[in-house]
Amino acid sequence: MIGNKIAEARKKTNLSQAQLAQFLFISPQAVGKWERGESSPDIITFNRLSEILGVDLNYFSEDFQAVDDGLPFKTPIVSIDDMEQTIPEVTKLSNNQERQTHINLSAVDLQKSDFADVILQKGKFKASLLYEANFTGADLTGTSFEVCDARKANFDKATLTDCSFSITDLTDASFYKTILVNTNFNKSSLVGTKFTDVELTNVKLTMTDLKETIFTNCIFNGVDFKYSDLRGMHFDGHAFIGVHFDQSALDNVSFAGATLRNVSFKMPFSITNKAYRAFKTVCFDGAIMDKLTYAALQGLRVADLSKVTLI
Repeated sequence: MIGNKIAEARKKTNLSQAQLAQFLFISPQAVGKWERGESSPDIITFNRLSEILGVDLNYFSEDFQAVDDGLPFKTPIVSIDDMEQTIPEVTKLSNNQERQTHINLSAVDLQKSDFADVILQKGKFKASLLYEANFTGADLTGTSFEVCDARKANFDKATLTDCSFSITDLTDASFYKTILVNTNFNKSSLVGTKFTDVELTNVKLTMTDLKETIFTNCIFNGVDFKYSDLRGMHFDGHAFIGVHFDQSALDNVSFAGATLRNVSFKMPFSITNKAYRAFKTVCFDGAIMDKLTYAALQGLRVADLSKVTLI
């Protein structure tokens, strides 16, 4: 039954099995197995499916009663014809005073597209293929990226104020001197993603895998790490101001030589032997921190603060 529903919704949105697989970062064979009833998506994939296919999550429930055409679409996906008219309009945008409209670039193949220096404020990329897309120097203020494949995308020197990346694959993407203010990364992949010479201001990273993310010469100002995986990360020499590490995995994380001011660490769970051992591996050798941050860490009775300098 679930397989039939996936197939029906996919066909309604004019997606092939291969295209749907691309949006989900899986193989076409996996989609085929779902539709034949040989296997079933996990709960996270069901969430992605509902966004890509534009249906309510309840649509996949066996108890769901079909109404009208049987597809409870939340918002219709933009047609290819509409996109063919929209994309040229985007490429014409420049730093002049022309009227800025809300532009929706959803469910289309934009791989290797050139968006360098465009002005795309409050734009929307949903279930879009953005592999190796070039956003160098673009003003993307207020733009959202949802369930997108943005591997190797280039955001160097782009303005990403009030932007959001949700369930988006940013593997090996580049953020060099990018303006990141009030930017949210939620359930997104940042494997091999490079942040260089960037000040992250009021940025939120929620349920994000950061184990292989590369931060070089960065300042973290008002950043929230929540339910994120930072195991093995090296933040040596970076500056942290008003940062919260909330229930994130910090095994073997190094803050050697880093500056920490008003930084809060909240353990992933109550103080147990496992939590004790994990936080004990965090390195603060040569770090500089204010008295409040130092006192809070000292109160946990697990971190080695013998080589910390107070300011």
